[in-house]
Amino acid sequence: MSTLTGYLDELPLIAILRGVKPDEAIPIGQALFDAGFRIIEVPLNSPDPMASIANLAGAFGDRALIGAGTVLDPDAVEQIAKANGRLVVMPHSDAAVIARTKAQNLYCLPGVATPTEAFAALAHGADGLKMFPGETLPPIAVKAWRAVLPKDVRLFPVGGINPDRMADYCAAGATGFGLGSALYKPGMSPEEVGENAQAFVAAWQQIGL
Repeated sequence: MSTLTGYLDELPLIAILRGVKPDEAIPIGQALFDAGFRIIEVPLNSPDPMASIANLAGAFGDRALIGAGTVLDPDAVEQIAKANGRLVVMPHSDAAVIARTKAQNLYCLPGVATPTEAFAALAHGADGLKMFPGETLPPIAVKAWRAVLPKDVRLFPVGGINPDRMADYCAAGATGFGLGSALYKPGMSPEEVGENAQAFVAAWQQIGL
């Protein structure tokens, strides 16, 4: 696998490791990988995030898509690329960040909270849309967005997602999820993360998409 579609087709769940430390990244990443995850995001407000991204990218190569989250500054995109990150995830939709990301040939998932923001992000080259914060965008909102967005656009609710909520979102048109504190919190062992990851994978498989 080397394309975003390839990783998403295997499992469209994005692991968000906010707060992970560089020396923890590989064992936690391995626990996620063993459970079936193929996309891992290290938010830039984590301790030494570029080191964690580099460690994960070095360990998994093309077997997993490694990238950064909470990307606010276009200048951070070059640092992510130098760390061999290939995915840029944002909490907002900034045309400058999207443009810099695409100029570096990286994948970009900007955060959007309205259809207006969604269409603008797509026009600037977004590869998919992070619906954020998920707590304020219930399945009924996903259904309304899905009615007007291009059918091939991938929608990823992020925020407040747990295994029990996934089916309702998917029935409304979500095509994947970003998973944060219900999957990983700082201080968790790889074994704990692995157990959480298995629960999410089992829930996804039960949905059957």
